[in-house]
Amino acid sequence: MAATGPAELLATWEAGLAQQGSGRALLLHRAARPEAGADALLSVPLGERAADLFALRRALFGERMQVTVDCAGPDCGEAMEFDFDAAEAAELGARPRLPDGGLRVAEDGWVVAFRLPTVADLAAVSSVAVDPPDARRRLGARCALSARRDGRAATDEELAALPEPVLKRFAEAAEEADPAAEVVLNIACPVCGAGTPAELDIAAYLWTELDAWARDVLLDVHLLASAYGWSEPQILALSPLRRRYYLELCADA
Repeated sequence: MAATGPAELLATWEAGLAQQGSGRALLLHRAARPEAGADALLSVPLGERAADLFALRRALFGERMQVTVDCAGPDCGEAMEFDFDAAEAAELGARPRLPDGGLRVAEDGWVVAFRLPTVADLAAVSSVAVDPPDARRRLGARCALSARRDGRAATDEELAALPEPVLKRFAEAAEEADPAAEVVLNIACPVCGAGTPAELDIAAYLWTELDAWARDVLLDVHLLASAYGWSEPQILALSPLRRRYYLELCADA
């Protein structure tokens, strides 16, 4: 994990202001793996990116993650807040476990070997898919390494229209091999007892934290520059503890 300093983090935040979810996720991943190019980052499985972002989050903001979700129970809507500890984050951030030869699915006369979906796969499919079934078919066709139907090689037309049972088995196998690709927590409401599924999107969560951190740091820069005439690089070079101490002195003056 790269040791990312405040200047680099502010540059990542500034670049992300003009981006949306996928663009911000790529910027965060680049902060986690600055040695990797954009093509390499887009080619990793979704769970591997999640593992990198979980590690970056722990390095920047610690191991306690606070999650808020509204109860989905009928006539409830209770706001629920809970802490997500380091052990759980490490487990959900586990890297993919892909069997040799890919994910093998046998269903209804089909035998298909799939690779795990990557960040680039999802971006390509979401840009052209018209509905969820179409997205599943396109994703399955992109990730298929080989396919046989009733003992013969499947045609390109057949591969582009894989049946739903095959795609379902592929989704199940991918979820087992890459559990961090989509993390969904089931939260029991303390008021009504209903279970509420809550998706933990680590890229969106981390961006929200980075945004709040960046605005706080820029306020610190403004106050210290006004009080002492220091430049932004000089202020960012201070440790957070020393920066806070100088701010306290300014408040007491």
